[in-house]
Amino acid sequence: MRVLGIETSCDETGVALYDGERGLLAHALHSQVAQHADYGGVVPELASRDHIRRLLPLCERVLDEAGLSRGQLDGIAYTAGPGLVGALMVGSTFAHGLAAALSIPVLGVHHMEGHLLAPMLEERAPAFPFIALLVSGGHTQLVKVAGIGEYELLGESVDDAAGEAFDKAARMLDLSYPGGPHVAALAEEGRAGRFEFPRPMTNRPGLDFSFSGLKTYTRNTLEDVRRNGDDSHQTRADIALAFQTAVVETLAIKCRRALEATGVPRLVVAGGVSANRALRERFAVLAERTGAEIFYPRPVFCTDNGAMIAYAGHERLMAGQCDGEKMLALPRWPMTELPPLSAACREGLA
Repeated sequence: MRVLGIETSCDETGVALYDGERGLLAHALHSQVAQHADYGGVVPELASRDHIRRLLPLCERVLDEAGLSRGQLDGIAYTAGPGLVGALMVGSTFAHGLAAALSIPVLGVHHMEGHLLAPMLEERAPAFPFIALLVSGGHTQLVKVAGIGEYELLGESVDDAAGEAFDKAARMLDLSYPGGPHVAALAEEGRAGRFEFPRPMTNRPGLDFSFSGLKTYTRNTLEDVRRNGDDSHQTRADIALAFQTAVVETLAIKCRRALEATGVPRLVVAGGVSANRALRERFAVLAERTGAEIFYPRPVFCTDNGAMIAYAGHERLMAGQCDGEKMLALPRWPMTELPPLSAACREGLA
Protein backbone atom coordinates (compact mmCIF):
# COMPACT_ATOMS: atom_id res chain seq x y z
CA MET A 1 0.00 0.00 0.00
CA ARG A 2 1.38 3.41 -1.00
CA VAL A 3 0.45 6.17 1.45
CA LEU A 4 1.01 9.89 1.05
CA GLY A 5 1.73 11.54 4.41
CA ILE A 6 0.99 15.21 5.11
CA GLU A 7 2.21 17.12 8.18
CA THR A 8 0.95 20.68 8.87
CA SER A 9 0.56 20.84 12.64
CA CYS A 10 2.69 23.93 13.25
CA ASP A 11 5.43 25.70 11.29
CA GLU A 12 6.78 22.97 9.01
CA THR A 13 5.09 21.58 5.92
CA GLY A 14 6.08 17.95 5.46
CA VAL A 15 5.10 15.52 2.72
CA ALA A 16 6.30 11.94 2.23
CA LEU A 17 5.42 8.75 0.38
CA TYR A 18 5.64 5.40 2.16
CA ASP A 19 5.29 2.01 0.49
CA GLY A 20 4.57 -1.02 2.68
CA GLU A 21 6.87 -3.21 0.59
CA ARG A 22 9.63 -0.78 -0.40
CA GLY A 23 9.67 1.52 2.61
CA LEU A 24 10.07 5.29 2.41
CA LEU A 25 10.15 6.33 -1.24
CA ALA A 26 10.52 10.11 -0.97
CA HIS A 27 10.04 12.97 1.47
CA ALA A 28 10.22 16.76 1.39
CA LEU A 29 10.01 19.46 4.05
CA HIS A 30 9.61 23.22 4.08
CA SER A 31 10.45 25.03 7.31
CA GLN A 32 8.89 28.38 8.17
CA VAL A 33 11.60 29.29 10.70
CA ALA A 34 12.82 32.33 8.75
CA GLN A 35 9.26 33.63 8.37
CA HIS A 36 8.55 33.52 12.11
CA ALA A 37 12.01 34.50 13.40
CA ASP A 38 11.25 38.23 13.54
CA TYR A 39 8.32 37.52 15.86
CA GLY A 40 10.25 35.26 18.23
CA GLY A 41 7.74 32.44 17.77
CA VAL A 42 5.11 30.96 15.48
CA VAL A 43 2.35 33.28 14.22
CA PRO A 44 -0.61 30.91 13.59
CA GLU A 45 -2.19 32.86 10.74
CA LEU A 46 1.11 33.13 8.86
CA ALA A 47 1.74 29.43 9.42
CA SER A 48 -1.63 28.45 7.95
CA ARG A 49 -1.21 30.66 4.88
CA ASP A 50 2.24 29.26 4.19
CA HIS A 51 0.99 25.66 4.43
CA ILE A 52 -1.57 26.52 1.72
CA ARG A 53 1.19 27.81 -0.55
CA ARG A 54 3.56 24.89 0.01
CA LEU A 55 1.43 21.75 0.09
CA LEU A 56 0.70 21.15 -3.58
CA PRO A 57 4.26 21.87 -4.83
CA LEU A 58 5.69 19.59 -2.14
CA CYS A 59 3.26 16.79 -3.05
CA GLU A 60 4.22 17.08 -6.71
CA ARG A 61 7.91 17.05 -5.80
CA VAL A 62 7.55 13.90 -3.68
CA LEU A 63 5.58 12.08 -6.39
CA ASP A 64 8.18 13.07 -9.01
CA GLU A 65 11.05 11.83 -6.84
CA ALA A 66 9.23 8.54 -6.27
CA GLY A 67 8.43 8.20 -9.97
CA LEU A 68 4.71 7.84 -9.30
CA SER A 69 1.52 9.58 -10.34
CA ARG A 70 -1.38 10.59 -8.11
CA GLY A 71 -3.39 7.72 -9.49
CA GLN A 72 -0.90 5.24 -8.03
CA LEU A 73 -1.61 6.33 -4.46
CA ASP A 74 -3.56 3.89 -2.29
CA GLY A 75 -4.24 6.12 0.71
CA ILE A 76 -3.55 9.49 2.32
CA ALA A 77 -2.62 10.24 5.93
CA TYR A 78 -2.52 13.70 7.47
CA THR A 79 -1.85 15.17 10.90
CA ALA A 80 -5.22 15.64 12.60
CA GLY A 81 -3.81 16.93 15.90
CA PRO A 82 -2.64 18.12 18.27
CA GLY A 83 -1.43 21.43 16.85
CA LEU A 84 -2.54 24.84 15.63
CA VAL A 85 -6.14 24.49 14.52
CA GLY A 86 -5.77 26.61 11.38
CA ALA A 87 -2.67 24.73 10.27
CA LEU A 88 -4.35 21.40 10.97
CA MET A 89 -7.38 22.42 8.90
CA VAL A 90 -5.16 23.14 5.89
CA GLY A 91 -3.75 19.61 5.94
CA SER A 92 -7.12 18.03 6.69
CA THR A 93 -9.03 19.74 3.87
CA PHE A 94 -6.21 19.16 1.37
CA ALA A 95 -5.98 15.46 2.26
CA HIS A 96 -9.72 14.90 2.12
CA GLY A 97 -10.07 16.78 -1.14
CA LEU A 98 -7.31 14.80 -2.83
CA ALA A 99 -8.59 11.50 -1.42
CA ALA A 100 -12.10 12.23 -2.68
CA ALA A 101 -10.77 13.06 -6.14
CA LEU A 102 -8.81 9.80 -6.24
CA SER A 103 -11.48 7.67 -4.49
CA ILE A 104 -8.97 6.37 -1.93
CA PRO A 105 -9.18 6.18 1.89
CA VAL A 106 -7.93 9.02 4.09
CA LEU A 107 -6.95 8.98 7.75
CA GLY A 108 -6.14 11.62 10.35
CA VAL A 109 -3.02 10.69 12.35
CA HIS A 110 -2.00 11.76 15.85
CA HIS A 111 1.08 13.98 15.63
CA MET A 112 2.77 12.49 18.69
CA GLU A 113 2.07 8.94 17.54
CA GLY A 114 3.95 9.91 14.41
CA HIS A 115 6.96 10.98 16.49
CA LEU A 116 6.69 7.84 18.62
CA LEU A 117 6.79 5.61 15.53
CA ALA A 118 9.44 7.59 13.62
CA PRO A 119 12.25 5.17 14.65
CA MET A 120 10.35 2.44 12.78
CA LEU A 121 11.62 4.09 9.59
CA GLU A 122 15.19 3.14 10.51
CA GLU A 123 17.00 -0.06 9.60
CA ARG A 124 17.49 -0.70 13.33
CA ALA A 125 13.90 -0.39 14.56
CA PRO A 126 12.66 -1.14 18.09
CA ALA A 127 10.51 -4.14 18.93
CA PHE A 128 7.45 -3.85 21.13
CA PRO A 129 7.14 -3.23 24.00
CA PHE A 130 9.23 -0.13 24.62
CA ILE A 131 9.25 3.04 26.69
CA ALA A 132 9.00 6.24 24.67
CA LEU A 133 10.29 9.65 25.72
CA LEU A 134 8.50 12.18 23.53
CA VAL A 135 10.33 15.46 23.95
CA SER A 136 9.56 18.48 21.81
CA GLY A 137 8.50 22.12 21.95
CA GLY A 138 4.96 21.26 22.95
CA HIS A 139 5.25 17.90 24.73
CA THR A 140 7.38 16.06 27.24
CA GLN A 141 5.89 12.64 27.94
CA LEU A 142 6.94 9.17 29.04
CA VAL A 143 4.77 6.48 27.49
CA LYS A 144 4.78 2.68 27.79
CA VAL A 145 4.11 1.29 24.32
CA ALA A 146 2.80 -2.28 24.05
CA GLY A 147 1.88 -1.87 20.37
CA ILE A 148 0.51 0.70 17.97
CA GLY A 149 -2.40 2.34 19.73
CA GLU A 150 -1.64 0.57 23.02
CA TYR A 151 -0.27 3.42 25.12
CA GLU A 152 0.03 3.94 28.87
CA LEU A 153 1.00 7.45 29.93
CA LEU A 154 3.63 7.14 32.68
CA GLY A 155 4.46 10.81 33.15
CA GLU A 156 4.35 14.21 31.49
CA SER A 157 5.28 17.82 32.06
CA VAL A 158 3.02 19.63 34.50
CA ASP A 159 3.98 23.01 32.96
CA ASP A 160 6.51 23.89 30.25
CA ALA A 161 7.70 21.17 27.89
CA ALA A 162 11.47 20.74 27.58
CA GLY A 163 11.57 22.28 24.10
CA GLU A 164 9.48 25.22 25.28
CA ALA A 165 11.92 25.76 28.15
CA PHE A 166 14.80 25.81 25.64
CA ASP A 167 13.00 28.49 23.60
CA LYS A 168 12.35 30.64 26.67
CA ALA A 169 15.93 30.28 27.89
CA ALA A 170 17.11 31.32 24.42
CA ARG A 171 15.12 34.55 24.60
CA MET A 172 16.66 35.33 28.00
CA LEU A 173 20.10 34.73 26.49
CA ASP A 174 19.31 37.03 23.54
CA LEU A 175 19.43 34.15 21.07
CA SER A 176 17.38 33.76 17.90
CA TYR A 177 14.29 31.61 17.31
CA PRO A 178 14.02 28.63 17.39
CA GLY A 179 15.85 28.54 20.66
CA GLY A 180 16.87 24.90 21.11
CA PRO A 181 19.64 24.68 18.49
CA HIS A 182 21.01 28.11 19.46
CA VAL A 183 21.16 27.25 23.16
CA ALA A 184 22.89 23.96 22.28
CA ALA A 185 25.43 25.78 20.08
CA LEU A 186 26.18 28.36 22.78
CA ALA A 187 26.49 25.60 25.39
CA GLU A 188 29.30 24.06 23.32
CA GLU A 189 31.42 27.06 24.39
CA GLY A 190 30.42 26.82 28.05
CA ARG A 191 32.64 25.84 30.94
CA ALA A 192 31.28 23.04 33.09
CA GLY A 193 30.98 23.60 36.82
CA ARG A 194 30.74 27.39 36.99
CA PHE A 195 26.96 27.25 37.45
CA GLU A 196 24.94 24.38 38.91
CA PHE A 197 21.24 24.34 38.03
CA PRO A 198 18.60 22.21 39.80
CA ARG A 199 17.19 18.96 38.37
CA PRO A 200 13.48 19.68 38.89
CA MET A 201 11.20 17.05 40.44
CA THR A 202 13.98 14.45 40.67
CA ASN A 203 14.07 14.61 44.48
CA ARG A 204 10.59 13.11 44.72
CA PRO A 205 9.07 9.88 43.37
CA GLY A 206 7.16 9.77 40.12
CA LEU A 207 7.73 10.28 36.42
CA ASP A 208 6.24 13.73 35.82
CA PHE A 209 8.36 16.67 34.65
CA SER A 210 8.46 20.38 35.42
CA PHE A 211 10.67 22.87 33.61
CA SER A 212 9.02 26.16 34.58
CA GLY A 213 11.13 26.52 37.72
CA LEU A 214 14.30 25.88 35.73
CA LYS A 215 13.32 28.75 33.44
CA THR A 216 12.95 31.01 36.49
CA TYR A 217 16.30 29.85 37.86
CA THR A 218 17.91 30.75 34.53
CA ARG A 219 16.38 34.23 34.58
CA ASN A 220 17.48 34.85 38.16
CA THR A 221 21.02 33.70 37.41
CA LEU A 222 21.23 36.04 34.43
CA GLU A 223 19.90 38.94 36.48
CA ASP A 224 22.49 38.26 39.20
CA VAL A 225 25.48 38.23 36.86
CA ARG A 226 24.24 41.28 34.95
CA ARG A 227 23.69 43.15 38.21
CA ASN A 228 27.37 42.51 38.90
CA GLY A 229 28.31 43.90 35.50
CA ASP A 230 29.05 40.54 33.88
CA ASP A 231 27.12 40.02 30.65
CA SER A 232 29.97 38.54 28.64
CA HIS A 233 29.59 35.97 25.90
CA GLN A 234 31.48 33.46 28.03
CA THR A 235 29.16 33.91 30.98
CA ARG A 236 26.10 33.41 28.81
CA ALA A 237 27.74 30.28 27.36
CA ASP A 238 28.38 28.97 30.87
CA ILE A 239 24.72 29.56 31.78
CA ALA A 240 23.54 27.89 28.55
CA LEU A 241 25.62 24.83 29.39
CA ALA A 242 24.29 24.68 32.96
CA PHE A 243 20.71 24.98 31.70
CA GLN A 244 21.11 22.33 29.01
CA THR A 245 22.86 19.93 31.39
CA ALA A 246 20.04 20.29 33.91
CA VAL A 247 17.37 19.53 31.29
CA VAL A 248 19.24 16.55 29.86
CA GLU A 249 20.09 15.11 33.27
CA THR A 250 16.47 15.46 34.40
CA LEU A 251 15.24 13.60 31.33
CA ALA A 252 17.81 10.85 31.85
CA ILE A 253 16.90 10.39 35.53
CA LYS A 254 13.20 10.06 34.72
CA CYS A 255 13.85 7.64 31.86
CA ARG A 256 16.00 5.44 34.07
CA ARG A 257 13.17 5.33 36.61
CA ALA A 258 10.70 4.36 33.90
CA LEU A 259 12.93 1.57 32.60
CA GLU A 260 13.48 0.19 36.10
CA ALA A 261 9.82 0.48 37.13
CA THR A 262 8.47 -1.30 34.05
CA GLY A 263 11.28 -3.76 33.37
CA VAL A 264 11.08 -2.87 29.69
CA PRO A 265 14.61 -2.96 28.20
CA ARG A 266 14.03 -0.64 25.22
CA LEU A 267 13.74 3.15 25.10
CA VAL A 268 12.66 5.28 22.13
CA VAL A 269 13.60 8.96 22.27
CA ALA A 270 11.76 11.08 19.70
CA GLY A 271 10.69 14.66 19.04
CA GLY A 272 12.71 17.76 18.20
CA VAL A 273 14.82 17.77 21.37
CA SER A 274 15.95 14.19 20.66
CA ALA A 275 18.36 15.61 18.06
CA ASN A 276 20.31 17.41 20.80
CA ARG A 277 23.89 16.10 20.83
CA ALA A 278 24.38 16.45 24.59
CA LEU A 279 21.17 14.50 25.18
CA ARG A 280 22.34 11.63 22.99
CA GLU A 281 25.71 11.53 24.74
CA ARG A 282 24.04 11.39 28.15
CA PHE A 283 21.62 8.70 27.02
CA ALA A 284 24.52 6.61 25.71
CA VAL A 285 25.77 6.58 29.32
CA LEU A 286 22.26 5.60 30.45
CA ALA A 287 22.26 2.68 28.02
CA GLU A 288 25.66 1.52 29.24
CA ARG A 289 24.61 1.65 32.88
CA THR A 290 21.21 0.01 32.50
CA GLY A 291 21.78 -2.34 29.56
CA ALA A 292 18.79 -0.82 27.79
CA GLU A 293 18.67 -0.40 24.02
CA ILE A 294 17.99 3.16 22.92
CA PHE A 295 16.46 4.08 19.57
CA TYR A 296 16.23 7.44 17.80
CA PRO A 297 14.89 8.65 14.48
CA ARG A 298 17.53 10.00 12.14
CA PRO A 299 18.00 13.77 12.79
CA VAL A 300 15.88 14.87 9.81
CA PHE A 301 12.93 12.92 11.28
CA CYS A 302 13.32 14.23 14.84
CA THR A 303 11.49 17.44 14.00
CA ASP A 304 8.04 17.53 12.38
CA ASN A 305 7.99 15.69 9.04
CA GLY A 306 5.71 13.89 6.61
CA ALA A 307 7.55 10.56 6.76
CA MET A 308 6.42 9.75 10.29
CA ILE A 309 2.81 10.60 9.36
CA ALA A 310 2.99 8.45 6.22
CA TYR A 311 4.30 5.48 8.23
CA ALA A 312 1.77 5.81 11.07
CA GLY A 313 -1.01 6.29 8.54
CA HIS A 314 0.09 3.25 6.55
CA GLU A 315 -0.06 1.01 9.60
CA ARG A 316 -3.56 2.17 10.54
CA LEU A 317 -4.94 2.23 6.99
CA MET A 318 -3.69 -1.33 6.52
CA ALA A 319 -5.69 -2.26 9.63
CA GLY A 320 -8.84 -0.88 8.03
CA GLN A 321 -9.07 2.40 9.92
CA CYS A 322 -10.26 5.49 8.03
CA ASP A 323 -11.90 8.87 8.49
CA GLY A 324 -14.78 8.36 6.10
CA GLU A 325 -16.09 11.80 5.21
CA LYS A 326 -15.32 13.41 8.56
CA MET A 327 -12.41 15.87 8.40
CA LEU A 328 -10.50 16.05 11.68
CA ALA A 329 -8.66 19.02 13.19
CA LEU A 330 -8.08 18.44 16.91
CA PRO A 331 -5.87 21.05 18.64
CA ARG A 332 -5.99 18.97 21.83
CA TRP A 333 -6.03 15.21 21.52
CA PRO A 334 -4.74 12.85 24.25
CA MET A 335 -2.77 10.04 22.65
CA THR A 336 -4.28 7.55 25.10
CA GLU A 337 -7.62 8.01 23.29
CA LEU A 338 -6.25 6.38 20.13
CA PRO A 339 -7.69 2.98 19.24
CA PRO A 340 -5.39 -0.03 18.81
CA LEU A 341 -4.82 -1.40 15.33
CA SER A 342 -7.59 -3.91 15.92
CA ALA A 343 -10.20 -1.12 15.83
CA ALA A 344 -12.07 -1.40 12.55
CA CYS A 345 -12.70 2.23 11.64
CA ARG A 346 -12.04 5.67 13.07
CA GLU A 347 -15.12 7.32 11.62
CA GLY A 348 -17.01 9.07 14.41
CA LEU A 349 -14.17 8.56 16.90
CA ALA A 350 -13.76 12.25 17.67
